[in-house]
Amino acid sequence: MTKTAIVTGAARGIGLATTDLFLEMGWQVAMVDWDSDELARSSASRDNVLALDLDISNPQDVQRMVSQTRAWSGRIDSLINNAGIAEFGPVEETEFETWRRVMSINLDGIFLCTQAATPALKETAGSVVNIASISGLRASTLRVAYGTSKAAVIQLTKQYAAELGEYNIRVNAVAPGPVRTKLAMAVHSQEIIDAYHDAIPLNRYGAERELAEVICFLASDKASYVTGQLVAADGGFEATGVGLPALRS
Repeated sequence: MTKTAIVTGAARGIGLATTDLFLEMGWQVAMVDWDSDELARSSASRDNVLALDLDISNPQDVQRMVSQTRAWSGRIDSLINNAGIAEFGPVEETEFETWRRVMSINLDGIFLCTQAATPALKETAGSVVNIASISGLRASTLRVAYGTSKAAVIQLTKQYAAELGEYNIRVNAVAPGPVRTKLAMAVHSQEIIDAYHDAIPLNRYGAERELAEVICFLASDKASYVTGQLVAADGGFEATGVGLPALRS
């Protein structure tokens, strides 16, 4: 039977690139997103996909995600918890509503989706890949909610891996560094782009496809003895400290 992945935040960016790579691998994909218009556009041009316009922070929607996927495919082999939001601002100006909104998607959503998918993943000895961020490993200004949510995702990944391993369910996380998405390019000034390039050993942003390759590897049987791990797909950004730009010049 054809393997099935659920990819949240699948309408664009890393989620869409991951969907495309799964399809190339011969899988079918339940594409989950709350952006109805973008999801409709992305799914219309792809075969072997199920478009689900749902909100992963809503427990009822999450249950629908699992039940509708199982009704469509009969199985769930991998859950890719990619959906997330980024809201930046100074600590003193971050309202509690903003904090809760970021946590509800970036952290609560992963908890809910993984919990709901666990019974189906037990049947397939499946996998979960959570999309964290380099911001969960390295602190930065203006990211009190976002960075904290992603750090929690890394710990949540380990908690699930520890508990679900006895069912042969593997749970790993990927921490993207700067990625050349449309959103990033729209908000990153040339000064920011230059600063990132200076701080990254590979001296460039990553591509969406490069992140998808890591995600799909961890989801696949090729990573059959890998669980509870975090892979920083960041061009070496997290590994370096001060001095790199000066040494280059």
